[in-house]
This record gives sequence, C-alpha cells and structure tokens, in this order.
Amino acid sequence: MADLYELHETPDLGDALLVLALDGWIDAGYATTNAVGTMLEHADQVTVATFDADVLLDHRSRRPTMHLVNGVNTGLTWPTIELRAAVDPGGSEALFLVGAEPDHLWHAFSAAVVDLAHELGVLEVVALGAYPAAVPHTRPVRVVATGSSAEVASRVGTVLGRIDVPAGIHAAVEVAAAESGLLTLDLWAQVPHYAAALPYPEASAALVRALADHGGVTFGSGTLDADAVPVKQRLDELVAGNDEHQAMLRQLEVQYDSAEGMTGPLPTGDDLAAELERFLRDQD
Repeated sequence: MADLYELHETPDLGDALLVLALDGWIDAGYATTNAVGTMLEHADQVTVATFDADVLLDHRSRRPTMHLVNGVNTGLTWPTIELRAAVDPGGSEALFLVGAEPDHLWHAFSAAVVDLAHELGVLEVVALGAYPAAVPHTRPVRVVATGSSAEVASRVGTVLGRIDVPAGIHAAVEVAAAESGLLTLDLWAQVPHYAAALPYPEASAALVRALADHGGVTFGSGTLDADAVPVKQRLDELVAGNDEHQAMLRQLEVQYDSAEGMTGPLPTGDDLAAELERFLRDQD
C-alpha cells in the first residue's frame, strides 16, 4: 500500500503510540480538533509521511482554499493527510495521524496506516473522539472508551449495552490494526448535547489528560482549562433564564451523579445512539 503515501522520515521511536485524530467525523464541541492542536502547537515534530490526497479525498466536498490578493490568485492550500512524529516536554514520542478523513479507499488506507505502524514500531493505536451525550455542563467531562478487547476498554471505563452507529475511518483503521496484532483504544469525551455544536474546551482538556493517563505522553493542555471557564459561565446564564432548561439540567445532574463509580454511565446505550443520530442530522 506504499503507493498511497510518501515516506519522508523513519524515526527511531521504540515502542511508539499512534494517535488517530483525523477530522471530518464525530467531534462534538471540537474536542479532538482543539486537543490535538493544543498538544502539537509547541511540540517538536516532524512529518513522517504524507498520503495521496488526490486519490483519497473528494475535493468537491473538501475544496482547497484559494488565496486572492487584489484580485490575483496567489495559490491554493490543499487539504492534507499526514503522519507526524512529536516529542512531549518529557521526551516521550508519539505518532499523530492528522488531516482530513479519506473519502475513498478505506480498506487500502487502513492497510497502509497499519503497515506504517508496524514499520515504525507502534505497539498501540489510540483514537480520539467526542460525542454529544445526555450529561450536564455543571459536572466534569467524562471520558469513556471502546477498544479491541473488553480488558483494554475497561481500563478507562465504557458504556454498557449495544450501540449500532455509523463508523468513521478511525474504526476501520482500528479493525485492521487489531487484526494485525496491535492493541487499539478509542477515548471518547462526552460533551453536553446542548453544547455540542460549539467549542467545548473542557472536553479537549479531558482528552489530553486521558491520553496522558493511558498512553504516558504528556503534551500539556495549554490554556484549555482557562478557556473552559467563560464557556461554562455562558451556559449557566442561558440555563438560568429558562425554567425548562433548569429542569433538564437538574435531571441530567441526577443521572450523572447516580452513575459515579459505575462501569457504565447513564443513560443507556440506546439513548446515546439516539442522541448521536440527532447530532449528525443537525450537522447536515
């Protein structure tokens, strides 16, 4: 599958962690986008490989940006898919797959990513994501997990029950990685469903910390915690002005608090799937 990418560097990473953070899929509150942007902003990094965007992307749905200066087209910025190696302040290294989610050749792309992972010494693949959930903004963001095995997912905590939802490219890569013998894990931040369409920095900070706790890479959360304060204050103000919203918030708080210490947080998997489907329709 090497024809899908160009290899620029072959860093000596040892037992590396591969973080999947392609955009275009479920990213409630822009949690993944801002988490990865914060982690990589000041990190030492190098582009290891670039993928063939002309083959993998539909440029009618992901159009390049044209730069006009005084009526002159000075060039285009094209969407990319890149594999980067980054070093955290403590010297730990990780690989980040960033850029646009492919529109085509998911099987071939997944196989190519897995081939690169084995070539570069990856032992585990961790995907970051966030979905709208029936949780209150007045409580800490909860991160739950899915994985290639119940034992792996239980290290973080997971949602009980069966959930059938549309899959993103991360899921396809994870299946291929697991079949090749790699461990896989998804870290999902639960974003209040009523705040899912706007940036929610607390969820981004929660993903950064969850990745550090599980993967041992500490890139830092930058200003995300500080950025979360005015967002929560604004939500407090909006809820305070509506009796129905206040009643909804109290109900969500009861559900959240009753789930503390349990393996599977409330509500049920069916409720979460329905909430996710509503969120996807809103994005359309």
